[in-house]
Order: sequence, then structure tokens, then C-alpha cells
Amino acid sequence: MRTIGLIGGMSWESTAGYYREINQAVRERLGGLHSAKIILYSVDFAPIEALQHSGDWQKTGKILANAARALEAGGADFFLICTNTMHKVADLVQPAVTIPLLHIADATGRKLQHKGVKKVGLLGTAFTMEEEFYKGRLQQQFGLEVVVPGSTDQQIVHDVIYQELCLGKINPSSRQQYLRIVGKLAEKGAEAIILGCTEIGMLISEKDVTLPLFDTTIIHATSAVEMALAGN
Repeated sequence: MRTIGLIGGMSWESTAGYYREINQAVRERLGGLHSAKIILYSVDFAPIEALQHSGDWQKTGKILANAARALEAGGADFFLICTNTMHKVADLVQPAVTIPLLHIADATGRKLQHKGVKKVGLLGTAFTMEEEFYKGRLQQQFGLEVVVPGSTDQQIVHDVIYQELCLGKINPSSRQQYLRIVGKLAEKGAEAIILGCTEIGMLISEKDVTLPLFDTTIIHATSAVEMALAGN
């Protein structure tokens, strides 16, 4: 079994989900008392969030690059950045180490292709919904048509993530807002919805909607287990 490196803490609420999903998947695959070999580097999210909103992505990239170096030095065979948004700096982090990064958009894109989805709605932080580092990768490498909410709804989705979900707060009125927004994405022709922030799965699930939901935390974690157990 290969050792999985996790850069977490962004937020720790979703990182806890990664740890649980990875270990559950290993137990299902191997049985008995088996669990995953994991090295976790959990960052302090407050300064990273401040740098995100001030636009200093170079500095956030340096923080995560240092974390990746620590994982490699600790014996990780590959690593994950346990957040969608911070894949904006993936190209700054990967060159800092020799071990590979399992990119969350690639894991998600492969899953969508396997399910035959052509047009997908994307929910996430404003950075993820507005910029090309994520949806552009899905479009260019996996041939997906990606639709996002309008600007007002994007702000609602973004604010709920940072002001509620990252703090572990689950607000029923926010769930209703998200479900309304999912409905509008369906009206735009979305065949499925990417929960493109690792906290969103805390708020809505497939029992709440008629469209298939692709939870990136679960997809990323499952892909990590497949990579760790390849050849077993």
C-alpha cells in the first residue's frame, strides 16, 4: 500500500471527511482491521483565507509548496490538496516535489466521463466558479460543458462556504438557497452538479435533489485509495 499525503486544514471540517472516506474505502477493499497509510499536513486556514481574498496567490502557493515538501520528506508516495479552490496554485506546488499530485479536477473529470455526463453545473467558491483553473481544465481535458450560477447566486454560494460551512455551521435556509440555485442550473441544461467545494457535501446531498451530485471530497478520496492500492 502506498502512503497518501494530504495537505488539509482548508477547512479542517472537510479534511476530516477526507480522512474518514479514505479509511472507509480501504477497509471496504481490504477488510479486517486495514486502514490507510496517511501523512497529514494541516495548515492554519485563517492566513490562507486572508491571502485568497487579497489576491496574493503566490504566497498561498509557497505555503502549500512547503507543506508538500514536508509530506515528501515524511515518506508520502503521492499527495492531495484537500480543497478545490487551492488547486489554483497547483502549478506552483507540484514543482516543489518529485512525488505526484492527484489533481481534484482530474479525478472529477474522469468520474463524469465514466458516467457519460456532457453538461455539468458547478458550485464552489467564487474563485472556482469564475476562473479557468478548474472549469477550464474540465472543459479542455475532459470535453465537459460547464455551467455556473449568475453573479448574485455565485456570491451566495461563496458566502455560505466561508461564513458557515468552513465553521461547521449547517443552516437550513442556506440549504434552500443552494437547492434553488441547483434548480436554476438544471434549467440551464445541467445533467448533473459538481459539488466543487469540499464542504458543500455537508449541506446538500442527492436525497435533496433530482440531479446526480458529484461530491468532490468523495471522488478525490476514492481516487486516492485506488492509487494507493494499485497493484495490490
